[in-house]
Amino acid sequence: MKALQAIIRRFGGPEVIEWLEVDLPPPEPGEVVMANEAVGINFIDTYHRTGLYPASLPTALGMEAAGRVLAVGPGVALRPGDRVATFGPERGAYSTARIVPAASLLRVPEDVPSELAAAALLKGCTAEFLVERCAGVRPGMDVLVHAAAGGVGLILVQWLKAIGARVIGTVSTEAKAALATQAGADEIIRYDHQPVAERVRALTGGKGCEIVFDGVGADTWDASLDSAARRGLIVSYGNASGPVTGVALGVLAQKGSLRVTRPTLFDYYATSDERREGAERLWEMIRNGKVSVTIGSRYALDQAAEAHRALEARETTGSVLLIP
Repeated sequence: MKALQAIIRRFGGPEVIEWLEVDLPPPEPGEVVMANEAVGINFIDTYHRTGLYPASLPTALGMEAAGRVLAVGPGVALRPGDRVATFGPERGAYSTARIVPAASLLRVPEDVPSELAAAALLKGCTAEFLVERCAGVRPGMDVLVHAAAGGVGLILVQWLKAIGARVIGTVSTEAKAALATQAGADEIIRYDHQPVAERVRALTGGKGCEIVFDGVGADTWDASLDSAARRGLIVSYGNASGPVTGVALGVLAQKGSLRVTRPTLFDYYATSDERREGAERLWEMIRNGKVSVTIGSRYALDQAAEAHRALEARETTGSVLLIP
């Protein structure tokens, strides 16, 4: 069968995204032909496009998609028609269909639409591992969430509130402030109007936040250091403004014996059991109403470049989808 797939032959801006029509071969043992019904766009896709996360060229783009199984190779338990989703680690989700290792697929419950699965899976599982497995957030903790109205940020805010944390969110506009407040943030800081760390100290009686979730990177690193409480933990999980570099360990001592971690999803979702348990926890949070996933915008599949431009300009809120 024929499929439309995105590739890049060089690193650069959104303009390097190309589209090819390819013939998909029959699936080999352990493989599945997956037809995409919705594709999730994530900041990590821009890191692959720019070369911030190196890859051999040419390379495919996209990690997250939901759809249906069209065909299976030998030794695969899935069947044609099964509803599935993936968040990688293989790239190539920007496509109408592709060959995927069966081990990378998760079954999608019948009560979860494909658009919701594509909007929620990678960002929701990221929130799950950050809050529960990585930071071990407990009820009553003061937690700072940078970019609280972003795709991961909105889910983080809701997850944190569901387990009883007090959430302080940073945003750049009043519209984003409203979204983060609606998600449950207790306090909002407009980082374009207020010094973040100074405001955090005021809101926490001078002590700072026990946990800081920072998916922005270079632009917010100093504010994260200055916002953390004594023996606090900074979880630096993204590079939306560029990577954090030149970290001096002595600064962590000067700021109050701080701890820092730079986690990645696939170190916490390394086994099939960890992947399945994390996804099931996410579906549970969505079903019981503790997490609601906002689809901020939808683009046609071949408008991926436009979607990347909007994402990098911080013009998006919630999850961004490509619809094949």
